[in-house]
Amino acid sequence: MSEWPEGWFRGEQSAYRPSGGDADPGSSLGGSAGRRSAPPGSWPDQPPTSSRGGLATPSRSPARYSQGPGGPGSYGGRRWLRPRRIFGALAVLVVLALIGTVATYFYLNSKLTRSAILVDYPGRPVPGSGTNWLIAGSDSRQGLTTAEEHAYSTGNLDATGPGRSDTIMILHIPAGGGRPILISVPRDSYVNIPGYGYNKINAAFSYGGPALLAKTIQSDTGLYINHFMDIGFGGFVNVVNAVGGVRMCLPSPIHDQASGLNLNAGCQVLSGGEALAWVRDRHSFATQDLQREQDQRLFLSALLKKMTSAGVILNPFSALPAASGVASNLTVDQATQLYQLLSAARALRDPMTTTVPIANANYSTSVGDAVQWNQTAATQLFTALQKGQPVPANLITGSTLG
Repeated sequence: MSEWPEGWFRGEQSAYRPSGGDADPGSSLGGSAGRRSAPPGSWPDQPPTSSRGGLATPSRSPARYSQGPGGPGSYGGRRWLRPRRIFGALAVLVVLALIGTVATYFYLNSKLTRSAILVDYPGRPVPGSGTNWLIAGSDSRQGLTTAEEHAYSTGNLDATGPGRSDTIMILHIPAGGGRPILISVPRDSYVNIPGYGYNKINAAFSYGGPALLAKTIQSDTGLYINHFMDIGFGGFVNVVNAVGGVRMCLPSPIHDQASGLNLNAGCQVLSGGEALAWVRDRHSFATQDLQREQDQRLFLSALLKKMTSAGVILNPFSALPAASGVASNLTVDQATQLYQLLSAARALRDPMTTTVPIANANYSTSVGDAVQWNQTAATQLFTALQKGQPVPANLITGSTLG
């Protein structure tokens, strides 16, 4: 027989009393006169004992902690706001951004066309102060369709030769972080082309391509050329179109049958074809090629400002096509990397500009009228750049729209 009274598990009042003393007559465990029986099936007033002894602690309200995210008092709904989770998510985003940036860099770097252009030769100038870029604009029609050649009045060029270079510039980036200098070299400059004698400088490109042009520039200026870049007609058009055109403000209308140019006066956005015609035009100006060089420098600066503007850089639909268009249409020397091109692009946004000092713009030669340098002033200019010295102010002529 069990020593526990019946009904204990139902919370009924037990008649069992410990021996050794009477209980309070008024208590529920007193004698028979004062004993009160609990209603059958009722629960005791005291909480049940825990498995460890003593009274069990009431459990938390299930309703408070079982609600879904966003419910009142819900802890689960606020888990994603924990600092550790936020920092973890940010770290993932940063890693993905870095991976994307690195991948884009190597992708664009691989699209550059590299060629053995800057090679050593006996008598090559020694490296000087700062960095010198030789920038050429060739008349290559690569990238243009036959219809575009007609539309842009470029004519048809024999694709078997290296073509010609109507645009020749030297960009000098000072070593100490001073303002860069962009110098135009007239295409008709009468200079000594190594191995060919005296001729117009653009003949060097026709004879031996970019490598001979670079050798000619170094030999005649005394400057060490660190990097080279060249872009043809087709690449130029593609780059301008990739950035959505370039805004220029023209002081007067220009109409040139040779280049197919028809522009009104005032500010306007030039498409790739219009920009190509504009930078090629020389017949509209009394000084012809000398004015065209100024227009080319101004347009190049405007193009680089547009390419590096927030509107292009922060818009991947503009930035990536523009960057890809530039990289895929540029020919550079064998050692140039993308980060070095980016440095040149920043320098081209706002450089000081000038033209090689000229003694005679209509110098009569055996190859026709040419441009004769002022050799004394030219030597002064290039020596200052090579040695990292200030360039005399009178040698900086600036640029003005024609």
